Amino acid sequence: MVCAAVSVFVPAMGSGLPPGASLSAQTVYGRNMRAVEVQGAVLSGTAPSAAGHYSVLSGSTELWAGDAGQAFVVKVPRGCRKLYLVGSAGSAWPQLAWSEGEPERAEAAAAETTLDAAAYGMKADGSDAGAALRRVITEARALVSAGAGSVRIIIPQGIYHFYPSSAQQMSLYISNHDQQDFLPVGIPLVDVNNIVLDGQGSTFMFHGLMQPMLIMDSSHITCRNISIDYATPFYAEGKIVAIEDGKTTLEIPKRFSWCVEDGKFYTRGDGWKIRAATALGFHEDGRMVATGRAGDAPWGAEATQVAPDRVQFAQDARALGFDAGQILVLRIWNRPFPAMVLHQAENTTLENVLFHSSQGMALLAQMSRGVTIRGGGCVRGESRVHTAGADATHFSNCAGHISVQHALYEGMMDDAINVHSTCLSIQKVLSPTQLELRFMHPQAVGFDVFPVGSTLQFIKGKTLENHPSSGKAIAVERVDELTVRLTLDAPLPAGIGVGDAVENADFYPSVDFSHNIVRANRARGTLFTTPQPVVVEGNQFIGSSGSAILLAGDAQGWYESGRCRSVIIRNNLFEHNLICRYQFTEGIISIYPEVKEPAAQQERYHENILIENNTFITHRVPLIYAISADNIIFRNNKVTVDERYAPMHGGKPFILKHCGKFLSDYPRN
Repeated sequence: MVCAAVSVFVPAMGSGLPPGASLSAQTVYGRNMRAVEVQGAVLSGTAPSAAGHYSVLSGSTELWAGDAGQAFVVKVPRGCRKLYLVGSAGSAWPQLAWSEGEPERAEAAAAETTLDAAAYGMKADGSDAGAALRRVITEARALVSAGAGSVRIIIPQGIYHFYPSSAQQMSLYISNHDQQDFLPVGIPLVDVNNIVLDGQGSTFMFHGLMQPMLIMDSSHITCRNISIDYATPFYAEGKIVAIEDGKTTLEIPKRFSWCVEDGKFYTRGDGWKIRAATALGFHEDGRMVATGRAGDAPWGAEATQVAPDRVQFAQDARALGFDAGQILVLRIWNRPFPAMVLHQAENTTLENVLFHSSQGMALLAQMSRGVTIRGGGCVRGESRVHTAGADATHFSNCAGHISVQHALYEGMMDDAINVHSTCLSIQKVLSPTQLELRFMHPQAVGFDVFPVGSTLQFIKGKTLENHPSSGKAIAVERVDELTVRLTLDAPLPAGIGVGDAVENADFYPSVDFSHNIVRANRARGTLFTTPQPVVVEGNQFIGSSGSAILLAGDAQGWYESGRCRSVIIRNNLFEHNLICRYQFTEGIISIYPEVKEPAAQQERYHENILIENNTFITHRVPLIYAISADNIIFRNNKVTVDERYAPMHGGKPFILKHCGKFLSDYPRN
């Protein structure tokens, strides 16, 4: 879901402030982190009295650390616009004050500056590279503030290691993931502008449980020529070498770390050990095994280690649709950290950034504006079939334009791209102009979906109809992680009440997803839920286990909303998609909003969907499955049907339910 800042004003402190100084407004970023806008040269205060350890951070440096009740005085580093307050108890910081004067300034810089990370001690020798790279980022921030138009950080090609023990401890609510109290951030590109991080083909290797990269409160950041991987993947892959007497034996290469304890199979790494719960099958050539059922099979039977690299499970893989010689990915449902997070970032560019492994989604962008991806993608590491633990790219409540071109997405456990808004359920109508809203999904808590001034879109919960009247949020109160009180600029529209939902209409992005390859992944190829224009053009969708394209939306489950109003799907290749049943995978192109009462709708949810000049090579599955859609046009598409896989969903080319206008020239094309 969405992550943003919620304003919480601190009480007055008396007359001890110097003239012209003001008290700090704190904003909640995570369970244990708040931010303050820089208003002077020095920040002083006292850590909260609750037990715990506290720190004051710039975007890339720990400025002070201490315990409950300790006073501190922090000089603001050059170029900082925000400081971040981190506390293990998550308490408010009630005593903060700014001194007079301006923060320290750097000497004037050239219009363009290059910094060599090696000169700051960054080494590709297996040692921890995090502290050195953060020193470079700190210097780059200062140079930009001194007048450098941009700073290019170059990293000599090599393999660099990052460890959680020396990472920058931060706290942030992250959409669609398990919420963590703290994030050990390896590379914080935080509170910086106009920086290019050029890895020159380097691999960044991360250890243990940590947040590899965070781009936050920043603008015009470019990352290029970087590969992101984990020294120990968050899963294990094993080749089926025997299926006998109802038991399955896997051979697991040394690059994966695992153990068997008390008859249970665990994957493990630095600081973590988790019991594997599911298995996903791949052929040795990288194609997914077509089981026809949901992508993941339950895999929790008793395990016995029978050799240093072999484990036998009291489970018949053949009964689940697998066979000898295939590769099983043994994994879990946990999503502790994405590989890269964008939060309140503007105009971010990723050029040839490769994600080989992640502990959740590869890229998670939230409350951000303008993202460009060129090349790179989720690409398998050497002799591996699995990449991201969930979506390859996920855009939650973003704005501006999202452009993804010429990337490769393979082996991930969910969509190549997922774009959506977030709606909150109306729990109480406190007055005609005040609502109490609630986050309804456990992986969406604590976020400020509605900054003051937000445009509000009201949604009927059971029909998903968008009310024609919008509103404005003039006051927002964060009650707790789940609950928000919203004050409106006008009375609530008639017919909207408890059980309906509200979304932020200012965070709808347009999307261009073109000339990419999506292959051999679980779930869907792409997912779009935004009313701004979406163009899906010139892509290859090969062997995604579910639908190649899903237009979704709901106000009853994930609460991921944003009806589609203009979608163009053209010049794509769809080759043998929908080989396994999974969520909302009823057709190669699935238009599947979760409408509880479609017959009660006065208008359809999605509309204006043009599907033209595409090539479908498929077994007998629906080309289009649609619920609550209007003005679908299917024309000039080439369809070749074979019997490579078993038919699914009756094999009809089109299944339409509660839809309006539909035009098609198939099968005459």
